[in-house]
Amino acid sequence: MAYDHEQGVYDLGTKNDVYEKTENKDIELYNGEQVVQDNGILSKLRRLEARMDARLGIESEAITRKRPEDKKPVRWYETLTMFSLWASGTMNTSCFATGFIGVVDFGLNLRQTIGLVIAGTFLGSALTGYAATFGARTGLRQISVSRYAFGWWPNKIIALLNTIVQLGWAAVACITGGLALTAVADGHLSLIVGIVILAVFATIVSFVGLNAVLIYERYAWIAFFIVFMVFYGETGKYADNSPGLSTLEGADLSAACLTIFAISYGSSTSWQTMASDYYTQYPANTSRVKIFFLTTFGIAIPTCIGLIAGAVVASGFNNQPAWKDSYGEGLGFLIQTMLHPLGFAKFILVILVLSGIGVNVISIYSAAISCQQFARPFSRIPRFIWTLLCFAVILGLAVGGREKLNTYLTNFLSLLGYWCTQYFVILASEHIIFRKNNFDNYNLEGWNDPDVLPVGIAAATAFGLGIIAWVMGMNETWYVGPLSKLIGTYGGDLANEFTFAVTLIIFIPARYLELKYFGK
Repeated sequence: MAYDHEQGVYDLGTKNDVYEKTENKDIELYNGEQVVQDNGILSKLRRLEARMDARLGIESEAITRKRPEDKKPVRWYETLTMFSLWASGTMNTSCFATGFIGVVDFGLNLRQTIGLVIAGTFLGSALTGYAATFGARTGLRQISVSRYAFGWWPNKIIALLNTIVQLGWAAVACITGGLALTAVADGHLSLIVGIVILAVFATIVSFVGLNAVLIYERYAWIAFFIVFMVFYGETGKYADNSPGLSTLEGADLSAACLTIFAISYGSSTSWQTMASDYYTQYPANTSRVKIFFLTTFGIAIPTCIGLIAGAVVASGFNNQPAWKDSYGEGLGFLIQTMLHPLGFAKFILVILVLSGIGVNVISIYSAAISCQQFARPFSRIPRFIWTLLCFAVILGLAVGGREKLNTYLTNFLSLLGYWCTQYFVILASEHIIFRKNNFDNYNLEGWNDPDVLPVGIAAATAFGLGIIAWVMGMNETWYVGPLSKLIGTYGGDLANEFTFAVTLIIFIPARYLELKYFGK
């Protein structure tokens, strides 16, 4: 660390690591915050992070706004990363496992399941595609972007919820990937060890930073796509495509359809609270239309490939009893049973383990960034420390939920959709109605200043009442809301539809009042 006597600053060699000299101490500008630079543990960790950034590019100031003048032109293949990033993160064993739910748990036939999966997935992906368009234009991570809609204080709740979402996704990926590893080892490798292996590899990539994440995700999807084409080739002929596979009628059929739609929608829309994290490096004038479609299709198409593959295999259980028996032993053993020859099946399982790493990489990376936005003191803790803490939490969640994967998926994915629907309503309403769909109406220099950002009363009120709405309409194994109970014997999931309406109706007039009385 060298001191520049002409400028009166200390320079660590990177553009953001500048220290302003005061009476007896230095003040560090770190993640948009001025913090005391001394010999304390946090200061030492930040200096260590800065040195690793200079050598490895691990992003020592991950949440700091990327200004237009600091961005470099992107090459054509870097633009295509907007598609491949999501394809690598979504076409995995978690999606494949989720595809079984419609047939196995809700009694739908293959045709019904495919239609619901496509509709729910594309709608959820479109919401994520819209959220992604804010990244390049603002230079801000998604949780920082939402400060302009939710306000300084309420947005901290969004940061917490997003962290929970990403950790939950990573845990699911660890379980499904661990099941694959267990099957490869013919049961000689415990599921817990498999989970640990998945989490460790993903944490290493996330630790290095965005550049490593993008390089991995840019190419990984190709291998996963080939694997799923093999799935279709070897299992499609056993699929039961007859309408008689389902005996559901009337209200019970409607209830099952609503719930499967909610699960498919939730699995895709949950990415919107971190979508901008991967677009801040793109030039500010990058076409929002291009970003929207590449992101939407990058999530929807690969997700549908995985979900439908699961539904196809599940529909074949009546034709292939051995599949059903091995499914009870674990997802990896099912894949080993349905693919031939055995050596080839194990090779496919090894590749699928890498697919679990793909979703873990982006989930851990974004979870660590969200953790830095819980509060000002949290932003001063280096990102790599948060990455390690997230790793520990993921291990706990995955090990604890490893024996009940379908229950985990059914409840977790539906819950994701509920609050992410509210997030979209508030973010889009703020941008379209109150900021006139114009980024010039954002004070981007004040992204980290509570005095510039909205108070957040409108967003907090709409979000709180929206939670009540989705609790009334939700359909989970542990709770069925009063509105949900009105549909069929076991209830149908109406939470997304109801919370969309309530959040929209409350937020718009409340935001008008907030602007009138607070002026921001």
